[in-house]
Amino acid sequence: MFDVRRRELISLLGGAAIAWPLGAARAQQPTKLPVVGALVIGNIDPTEFWREFRQGLRDLGYVEGQNIRFEFRSAQGRLDRLPELAAELVRLKVDVIVTWFTPTALAAKQATHEIPIVMAETGDPIATGLIASLPRPGGNVTGIASVTAELAGKSVQLIRDMLPSARRVTALANATDPFSKPFLEQIELGGKATGTAIHPIKINNSDEFETAFVAMEKDRPDAVIVQPSLPTKRAAELALQQRLPAVFAEEGGLMSYSAIYADLFRKAAVYVDKILKGARPTDLPVEQPTRLQLVINMKTAKALGLTVPPALLARADDVIE
Repeated sequence: MFDVRRRELISLLGGAAIAWPLGAARAQQPTKLPVVGALVIGNIDPTEFWREFRQGLRDLGYVEGQNIRFEFRSAQGRLDRLPELAAELVRLKVDVIVTWFTPTALAAKQATHEIPIVMAETGDPIATGLIASLPRPGGNVTGIASVTAELAGKSVQLIRDMLPSARRVTALANATDPFSKPFLEQIELGGKATGTAIHPIKINNSDEFETAFVAMEKDRPDAVIVQPSLPTKRAAELALQQRLPAVFAEEGGLMSYSAIYADLFRKAAVYVDKILKGARPTDLPVEQPTRLQLVINMKTAKALGLTVPPALLARADDVIE
């Protein structure tokens, strides 16, 4: 009787000894980290976007490699690469895709109807078919809708405030970006309101971009407005060569009136946090910027030989020296 019980005890302990390491091994297996994919065009330096977005997540308690992982993809300025990059993020089964600018959001939506998409900044997402409405976006897309089109229209007035004699403005629009339509419409309205002739030029590729500036040497406008999804750094170089005021203060432009981008990028992090915690994009209303800023680049103004009117300078929220 004792031997039987002894054998049962040994058998039980042996089974436990075998089962414990297996259970411990299972417990020690690393849990899958949530993965956030990011998609940018890449014709504008994405450093600020990437820095502020990740800082926004750090502020919410995310530490890269510990409780979150990133997959960053840039089209390097080639919009035709966006579909393949979006498809790649889908194949990687990321948990959320964050996009910057309209073409990236459209590419992501065409690649997936299941993975949540957060717009870090997108112009007129209703008109471009990304969402149904701001309060009820529907589908898998939410985030921030910029007011860039309306602000582009107000840029015409800013040009007149900077250069009271200005009467002719060229507007360079990205023909491959669906946002170009409302962008140009608002600039035309700004032209009518100020008595300024607007000459729109739609750019399809880099060759046309360079050609447009060459053409301005002969038919000189008083200023040029450049759509943000075009390569603004190159635009600044070409505008300075021809001594043309260009409306965008970043990367060497003369001035801009826009949202505070750091706000938008950090707000995108808040959306991502909510989605990773279980919220559905369709239940998260799309927001618009709450703070706008006028930026004047004094370094560029001096290079162009321009004297910024004191009244306009006093209105500036940020002055680049």
